Amino acid sequence: MVHSAEYYKGQPTEISSILAGGYAHPLSREWQHERQLTKNMFIYPLFISDNDDDEVLIESLPKQKRWGVNKLIPFVKGLVDKGLRAVILFGVPLAPGCKDPVGSNADDPEGPVIKATKLLKRHFPELYIMADVCLCEYTSHGHCGVLFEDGTINRVESVKRIAAVAVNYARAGVDCVAPSDMIDGRIREIKAALIDAQLAHKTFVMSYSAKFSGNLYGPFRDAACSAPGQGDRRAYQLPSGGRGLARRALRRDIEEGSDGIIVKPSTFYLDIMADATEICKDYPVCAYHVSGEYAMLYAAAEKNICDLKTIAFESHHGFMRAGARLVISYFTPDFLDWLSE
Repeated sequence: MVHSAEYYKGQPTEISSILAGGYAHPLSREWQHERQLTKNMFIYPLFISDNDDDEVLIESLPKQKRWGVNKLIPFVKGLVDKGLRAVILFGVPLAPGCKDPVGSNADDPEGPVIKATKLLKRHFPELYIMADVCLCEYTSHGHCGVLFEDGTINRVESVKRIAAVAVNYARAGVDCVAPSDMIDGRIREIKAALIDAQLAHKTFVMSYSAKFSGNLYGPFRDAACSAPGQGDRRAYQLPSGGRGLARRALRRDIEEGSDGIIVKPSTFYLDIMADATEICKDYPVCAYHVSGEYAMLYAAAEKNICDLKTIAFESHHGFMRAGARLVISYFTPDFLDWLSE
């Protein structure tokens, strides 16, 4: 019998130092993943135009389009047939004069989100529908809430308006409302409004609890036509170095009644995702792989810096390692194919 210290021609190698056999095969490499990517983790963002016949490619967001409701169903059916389980809707009002200071069109019964929700539920009753709840796409000033005359956020009026939109989305059949504005107190206001409307028992509140301001949202703003008309959103979205603020925001939103949380962006904020997994350990944590992150990977692949499929898996495995259970990803259609291979 050869003693471990005499293993391999007398060289002093400990048995426990030999790890490669545990991941030598493609299947055993998958076994090493604590969390494996599955189709039901993926949530696909859909941009819904108020032009019913739109099918418009978004130049800065590769392979993504704005959809009118008349073109939406055949596209979504193809994804549902491949295993799509969940979408998140973003309304894109384009009609002249449709925007005002309080975002009145956000919950218009004939507006894009409510029309798309009813249509999708009729065709795909099992599809889980989330709706982003924010006013930026609908306000004439492009900010996420109602403003004071000096251009700062009127917190009280903003959260009332956001809660009203959330309730009307829930009434239309949305399964989950996802407030992305980051304005203080909106989770409490939404939850209370859902309770008053007798909708809280069937509406998931998925808060963008740790949403950071930054330079990764450009393609999304092109898609949603939601860039601020003046100023920026740094006064109500978190600063990129604000880990402590993020931890406080996570605790606050859970205390106010959120049923799950979103960390946004994802790739540069894996420490925040890990914090969220600990602070919100009894709640689903969702990573949002935002438009700029997605577009960067495409740009890198086009320059042959990396392989697109490989880097997409690598980035999304990073979210799983950090503790995410769900992913909002523009790569969702690709993963529905890749995970079937």
